[in-house]
Amino acid sequence: MTVPKSASSGKKNSGSKLFNPPHKKYLGSKMKNEVLTDEISLLKPRFHVDDAIYIERLWDASENIHKILQEAESLEEARENLYAYLDKAERKIFDVDCKLHALEQAIVRDAIRVFRSIIGPINEKNVGFSALKKLWKLARKGNGKERSDITIGFLLEFIYLFKAVEGNTGIYGEEPAKTTDIPEYLKKRGKEAAKLRTRVLDDLGEKMLKYFKRYPSGLEEDMIKWREKNKARILEYYGASEEDWNDYRWHLRKVIRDDKTLLDLIDLPLEKAEAVKKAVKHKIPFGITPYYLSLMEKDSVLKYDRAVRAQVIPPSEYVDQMAEHKNDRSAFDFMGERDTSPIELVTRRYPMIAIVKPFNTCAQICVYCQRNWEIMGVQDPNALASRENVDKALAWLDRHKTIGDVLITGGDPIVMNDKQIERILAILDEKDWIYRIRFGTRTPVVLPQRWTDSLLAILEKYHKPPKREIAIVTHFEHSSEITPEAAEAVQKIRKLGVSVYNQEVYTIENSRRFESVKLRRDLKSIGVDPYYTFNMKGKEETRRMMVPIARLLQERKEEARLLPGLDRTDEPVFNVPRMGKNHLRAFQDHRLIMILPNGSRVYEFHPWEKNIEIAPPYNYADVPIYDYLEELAARGENLHEYRTIWYYY
Repeated sequence: MTVPKSASSGKKNSGSKLFNPPHKKYLGSKMKNEVLTDEISLLKPRFHVDDAIYIERLWDASENIHKILQEAESLEEARENLYAYLDKAERKIFDVDCKLHALEQAIVRDAIRVFRSIIGPINEKNVGFSALKKLWKLARKGNGKERSDITIGFLLEFIYLFKAVEGNTGIYGEEPAKTTDIPEYLKKRGKEAAKLRTRVLDDLGEKMLKYFKRYPSGLEEDMIKWREKNKARILEYYGASEEDWNDYRWHLRKVIRDDKTLLDLIDLPLEKAEAVKKAVKHKIPFGITPYYLSLMEKDSVLKYDRAVRAQVIPPSEYVDQMAEHKNDRSAFDFMGERDTSPIELVTRRYPMIAIVKPFNTCAQICVYCQRNWEIMGVQDPNALASRENVDKALAWLDRHKTIGDVLITGGDPIVMNDKQIERILAILDEKDWIYRIRFGTRTPVVLPQRWTDSLLAILEKYHKPPKREIAIVTHFEHSSEITPEAAEAVQKIRKLGVSVYNQEVYTIENSRRFESVKLRRDLKSIGVDPYYTFNMKGKEETRRMMVPIARLLQERKEEARLLPGLDRTDEPVFNVPRMGKNHLRAFQDHRLIMILPNGSRVYEFHPWEKNIEIAPPYNYADVPIYDYLEELAARGENLHEYRTIWYYY
């Protein structure tokens, strides 16, 4: 993607908005069409381009498609002629004399399948928009109204789609790869072949290691040193001791809940400071443990702590939307938990798994929290469910003995005291059909001091393989969160024979080239197994942090794949509201059905019940690839490294 360096003036079609919310029909959104900004977006260059250049590039990408659209007297004539052209193009791929390399052929087949889907009348009806109609009018008239509501993102989607249909992506070089193109090492035999192959692999490995240096972990000496200074500064501020620092209860008492304390301890850009102040004013859940604050640099230069800050310091648009719905946050229940909770404190979406939520707060609050709609505040005094309700929830399991795996989450259940945790485990221990108890907790990341000898002794007591296992599932988001304290906590857990798994939420803050690869390596080094990589849930209040599905698929194929299998054990998933997880690598479980004027891809997701039970699909409008790439460019990323993102569907 080539982007001129001139700054945007905010004109229409400049792509200057981080996103442009599609029609309510696509997302069920009530969000206003407004420009979303933070301190980065306010200061970074935004790009203004002439859309006429991109329209010219669109027709250059496929003169054949342009001619079909231009000559068609009606929309239906354009559709029928395109279907005929795509059929012909696909047959050419299967001809014995096709000169395209098999890898190029695969791209063409995928693109043809996607293009057929996009121009399908049923998809136009379901989405409420016809990209084909827009293209047809653009080809025949080419200006005025036909150009007024389309963005560069929309045009780029079809530029790359047309290129792929024509077998001219440029992925493997300026000219399309041919069947005769063979790597040099395959032309040789024996050690000579092995040496040539080794050079290729060395190049890939060196490239990966070069990226690793951009994302230092909290285990590296320099990081440890400046964080020790942060720790000393925080202790001095509170007049506290090393003994206090090692006591998790001290951290819980001193959770930073207000803008004044936060600004005393770290610098914030004006907009962020105002957002925190507004969050406090409107009682929007906000809190940071002193330990987690020590992972942030004092100034606001945002070097190695960008991902850390982004998780807990809310952006202004998040605060605005939460404040607007402060009296009814049910609009943020993206996963439809109210509709999948058969009894209070229990959520169920799968045959053998149930979620139990006895504690409705955490040590600190994450901006992207799935349950921000029901968490009333950090360390809320009413967060602990009543004993009666907990007992009812656990007794409900007695009537549903197909459930063998119980996930205890919330909130963060490990923030409860030891007696409360043990009581729940003791009740579950009496249920012989339950073979696994999982705790969903971020305490290894945000409060590693919580893993005391007494807590570990409780887990050891109820960890009874092969009858029953205890497992810990946590959320490390970035290598910078992996510290000596976190490593020590994990190792204590692992020594019990208890496994520790990680669920990474894939956001704008950890999606650069090889950033998640580095996280996986650092996780494995301390004994944590990568488990899931989540596409961020399509919650409008956190849309600013979202990454296109295509980037997640690209990361898995082009970056994670370079790791040994033991390091890339996580699976990329999308959470379908009310239904549950959809494995993104399973192409048969989702398909691209439309491109919206703002460049958003609309995907039809099929539920996990597909081929098992009847259940409805779910249409999801993704964040535009162009907007994501524009954000990366503003952060100094080389967009050439991401050029294949358009071919992941």
